[in-house]
Amino acid sequence: MRMHKILTIARRDYIATVRTKAFVFGLVIAPMLFGGGSIAMSLFRGKPDLADRRVAIIDHTGVVAGPLVSSAREKNDRELFGKITHQQIAPRYFFEAIAPAVNSKEQLLGLSDRVRRKQLVAFLEIGKDALRPPKPADDSDEKTSPDARVSYFTNAGGIDEMRNWLNGPINDGVRLARLAQLGIDIARNKGLTASVPIEGMSLVERDEKTGEVHPARKRSELEGFFVPFAVAMILAMIVMVGTAPMLQNVTQDKSQRIVETLLGAATPFELMTGKVVGSVGVSVTSSVLYVLAGTVAVNALGVAGLLPLSIIPWFYVYLLADVVMLCAFAAALGACCSTPQDAQNLAIVLLMPCLIPMFMLVTVLRQPNGAMATAMSLVPPFTPILMLLRQAMPAGVPAWQPWVGLAGVLVFAAATVWAASRVFRVAILMQGKPPRLAEMVRWAMKG
Repeated sequence: MRMHKILTIARRDYIATVRTKAFVFGLVIAPMLFGGGSIAMSLFRGKPDLADRRVAIIDHTGVVAGPLVSSAREKNDRELFGKITHQQIAPRYFFEAIAPAVNSKEQLLGLSDRVRRKQLVAFLEIGKDALRPPKPADDSDEKTSPDARVSYFTNAGGIDEMRNWLNGPINDGVRLARLAQLGIDIARNKGLTASVPIEGMSLVERDEKTGEVHPARKRSELEGFFVPFAVAMILAMIVMVGTAPMLQNVTQDKSQRIVETLLGAATPFELMTGKVVGSVGVSVTSSVLYVLAGTVAVNALGVAGLLPLSIIPWFYVYLLADVVMLCAFAAALGACCSTPQDAQNLAIVLLMPCLIPMFMLVTVLRQPNGAMATAMSLVPPFTPILMLLRQAMPAGVPAWQPWVGLAGVLVFAAATVWAASRVFRVAILMQGKPPRLAEMVRWAMKG
């Protein structure tokens, strides 16, 4: 009988949610909001700024500017046009060599003014000791003399692609000048400074069934970054979209006194459980649609082999545990609110278990098996997103960690549901001033 009441309430909430235009609209808008930044970056990367860029060079050595400009022009010629479309895909660089002035400060000020007037995009100052090979102790800029380095002046924004672009030609120019000082004919030995391409490869594997050794394959950057990032983002998106409405729905039912009618036919625990089950159904519905759409997309792009299918069962286990945990928490918070405005103020608290892991994605991607990533992925509120992210990476995780993390999540989710049900039972019919945190803790402990 109790299960029938729970499923009836769950069915009511599920149908009421999936039939709304907001749910259908959210299925389309949510991926755009979460993935819009990546899509925008891809679009803008395909349409770079092709305006000419003029760079001035002050060379205190008298010999570096020439090789530097030559190296930069060769790089510019290689990258200026696309190999397939033969259209310009990179800006054209022009260089202007300027003799050092007696008054260095006034010269630097004048060039800075030219940058502000957009006559230059940047200028370089090559120190007089730049040709001197660095000593082993010269490991940092603080220990390096200003005369032994190349200074780069610009007012570009935080992400300055031009500085990275110039890094190669600058160092090639310095190396070529050093070789010239040693009497090596640069024109006949240009290959001395040529870079060696680095190819990313997977590890060699042995087939456990046949014993055959499979050779390494070329490893795509998508495999190491995009796929794990996308899997974690999808999980976070579904959990946030599926649990956030619970807070408003419970508060709205309470303020409109719908709860009083429902409690005439079901206990507070049955009511809360039914609402949680309904939210779980909504999240699973969304996840099935996203997983199917993602599978079609990766097959269409020809990168289906990059999708680690072994983590899909873990994806759903983490999804169910996270949604149950956060929905129970949301029901307790919603029961403590008297108005929708109160619920809005607590929304950020509800979403913190999803937001904190999102802030750590880059750190975990850099060192997936580091101490910080391992420790944070074993903290129950953060385990679903961070552990799934680590499992989706090529290096994987030790076999025991997902199981320990899952055990922690299940225990924490059970404790959350137990505490939330006690708070929900006391607070659902209370009106007036919302309870303080100490009162909520006392309700959770004593009922």
